[in-house]
Formats: sequence, C-alpha cells, structure tokens
Amino acid sequence: MSKQTDFSEHINNGYATKGVSIILGGAILDGEALPNTHVKIPLKTLNRHGLIAGATGTGKTKTIQVLSEQLSSFGIPVLMMDIKGDFSGIAAVGEEKSFIAERHAKITLPFEPQSFPVELMTLSAQDGVRMRATVSEFGPVLFSRILDLNDTQAGVVSVIFKYCDDKKMPLLDLKDVKKLINYITEEGKEEISADYGKISTSTTGIILRKIIELEQQGGDIFFGEKSFEIDDLMRIDENGKGYVNILRLTDIQDKPKLFSTFMLSLLAEIYQQMPEKGDADQPELVVFIDEAHLIFDQASKALLDQIETIIKLIRSKGIGVYFVTQNPMDIPKGVLAQLGLKIQHALRAFTAKDRQAIKQTADNYPTSDYYKTDEVLTSLGIGEAFVTALNEKGIPTPLAATMMRAPMSRMDVLTESEISEINTKSKLVKKYAEEIDRESAYEILNKKIEEANQAAEEVEPVEEKRKSNEPSTAEVIGKSVTKVVTSASFIRGVFGILTKLFKK
Repeated sequence: MSKQTDFSEHINNGYATKGVSIILGGAILDGEALPNTHVKIPLKTLNRHGLIAGATGTGKTKTIQVLSEQLSSFGIPVLMMDIKGDFSGIAAVGEEKSFIAERHAKITLPFEPQSFPVELMTLSAQDGVRMRATVSEFGPVLFSRILDLNDTQAGVVSVIFKYCDDKKMPLLDLKDVKKLINYITEEGKEEISADYGKISTSTTGIILRKIIELEQQGGDIFFGEKSFEIDDLMRIDENGKGYVNILRLTDIQDKPKLFSTFMLSLLAEIYQQMPEKGDADQPELVVFIDEAHLIFDQASKALLDQIETIIKLIRSKGIGVYFVTQNPMDIPKGVLAQLGLKIQHALRAFTAKDRQAIKQTADNYPTSDYYKTDEVLTSLGIGEAFVTALNEKGIPTPLAATMMRAPMSRMDVLTESEISEINTKSKLVKKYAEEIDRESAYEILNKKIEEANQAAEEVEPVEEKRKSNEPSTAEVIGKSVTKVVTSASFIRGVFGILTKLFKK
C-alpha cells in the first residue's frame, strides 16, 4: 500500500460519520490535495465549540464564510461578530473563477454559486438591526464583573438592584444607575441607611467613574429598550436556510469593554432562555467571535471565569461558540480546553518568540505520523489549514492538513446600496428601530425628589406664619413688666385702705 493510499484511508476512516456532516475540504499530504479524501465535521458535534486561528491573510475570513454557508444550508442560524466588516458578501451570489474551479477539482467537490439569507445588526447608531439590553437583564453579578468591581463595590451594586426590586423601579439604562448612585448618597441616604445599611461615598464614587468609562465606550447606546429578543437569532427563511446574522462592529474596535459586555450578556441571556437540548443531532445556533483577543486582553479574572463557565455550560443548550484570532495563545487555557474543533491556518516565524509560539501551538494538536506539525504550520498556503475535530463519539479526529473549499457566496463585501436594500427589506430593522424611554428609576426618583421638595416648600410658609403669630421676646418682657407693675399698684392700694381703717 502506497503512502498516499494509506493516508487517504487513515483520513477517511478518521472522519467517517453516520449522521449528517459538513465538508470543509480535502486532506493534503506532501503539499498535494488527495482526491476523495474529505475532511468532514458531524453536525452533531458542532455545539462543542471551536477555534479558528492563523496569521493575517492566511484565509480565516473565508473559512468562517464557508462554515456559515454550510450551517445555513442545513437550517442552522449563525451569529457572526464582524470586527473588520469582511463578511457581508455572504448575502450575494458568488462567482466561479478559474482558481476556484481548479481548487475544487483538486479536492473533488462541486462548486455551486449561491447566496444566503442575512440580517445586518449593530450595537451603535449605524444602520442595521439595533441590539440593546437593559441593565436589569444583566443582573448585579454580571454587571459588577463587567465594571471590574471588587467585592465591596459589587455589594453596593447588589443593594441598588435590590432597592429597585423592592420599590418596583425598572432599571433600564445607565442614567438609571447613575441617578440611583446619586440618590443613595444624597437625598435617599437616610432611607437606604435605615433599610440596607450605610454606604460609603468613596465606594459609590468609584462605581460612578466605572460606569462613565463604560458609557464613553458606547454603553449609553447599548443599554436600554427595546431589548433584543433571542428568538430573533433563530430564524429560518422560506427555503429552509438558517439566517446568517452579521453583527457589524467596525466602529467599536477601540471599545473592547463594550464588545465584551455585549458578548457575555448575549451568551448569558441565551443560556438562561434556551431549553436543555441534551445530545441533539445539530446545534440550534453557532456564534463566531472574530478578533477574540479583544475580549480577553483587558478582561479581569472574574470576567474570564464567567466566560469560561458559560462556555462550559452553554453547549448543553445546543449553542456552539467559535473564537477567531491570529494566535491560539490569545485564548485563555481554561477556554481553549473547551474547544472541540480546531482550524489552524499558517503562522509566521519572524522572531524567536514567534518560533516558541509555533512550537506551543503544535503541541496543542494530536500527534501525526504524516506531519511534522511545527514545520507544516509555517508552510501552509492561503486557504489551507490544519484541522482536528471531534467525531460522533466525542473522540478527536486525526490531524489533517486541509485545502479548504471556497465560499459559494461573494468573496467581497456588499456595496452601500446593497446594504441599504437589505436593511430596507428587514422586518427586524423596523421592529427594533424605535427607542423606548418608559418611566424607570431615573424618572421615578426625579419625581420622588421633586415631591419631597414641594412638600418642604409647603411646610415652610406654615412654619413662618406660626412664628409670626408668636410674640417677640421684647413683647413678652414688656407684658411681664406691665403685669408686675399692675400687681404692685394693686397691692399698694389694698395696703392703703387697710391702713386708713386701722387708724380709725
């Protein structure tokens, strides 16, 4: 048996599936893609999360596009967090160019140009489906972790949430929180102290500064109503294709706190609302987080722990989460250990540090009799990647250098007019376009303070009138003196009469 035949059998056996699977491409040996040696991922294991890594320009974006297309084709919705603005072309039909035809001939896969249903979403004021959440939906624990508060400060946040629950005051946006902080340290200080204990003004001052920092990163736009409903991510079009929801984040690259805030709150909300799926045949939703290092770079330990916990638990709800980054070392070890599918594009070794990173990356992959992993990592071409996944029994598949199939949709971005057309036709854009500013903690507290001030103003004239009716000190003294003088005159008169009587 030749080496190629042996390798082809090794890959086909390792990637054999009984259920439905998606095909990523064809396996490569000694720089050549072998015909009919396909690298396949069972739909059943796509909720086990994954990593897509590689240097700039090696093909990560197209790999995400291919995965999204395949998922959509099987009726699985996708949420794609698009930091660079590269993915909108998935809404347009692709073009079969000569290099694509050549690639697909090598990996013996047909190429069928087509488009996929897309929703364009936004966290900011740019066009698209507005995604918002209320502060109450976060809860005190998650809100405190996002602000990177210590235990004492987080305790004050818990008091704020408890006070709002007790007083039936909705906590919707950041101005509600800021108003409450001012209230508990000023007008409501005695009320809060009596019912919930004393609160240090230095503690509330720190919390307020943290909120202002989040506000400056766009949190004032994100927090509020109408709150986004998770069910709107799970839609299927009339042809049975899952919607590809592209969250356009091109204008918040320099606002990592807002990005991580949204991502964590969304995953937490999905986890809370979605029912347990157990061992389902395919995921309910797959989430791609591009430039994932933006989440982890400035995250506190508490926030990292929260992300790791959610990643562990959310797969039982049928949700797959895929992190996209340049270097797998960008992902914390605790999170990296949860990722079943790994697609590693080429890495570049320009420095000793780069070479060390490549060696560490190679150690994260299964050993192979067919590859020197660390050497191949630096020689993979554009659109080629190492792949290892989990089979239907949860066992890692053989390591396979893979020539990835080309996207069937457009490999370029949409024009502004095409983006406008999608938004114009979207039912979700209309649904979430309205900003609702109903009565919440801000308005209720303002009203409460105003009523207290009015009551104080009404009491003041009555008090003044009472004081004006009371005699002054001089008047009191004058009347007392008059009484004394009058009493003395009366006594002298009586004494004179008695004297006259005795003389007689």
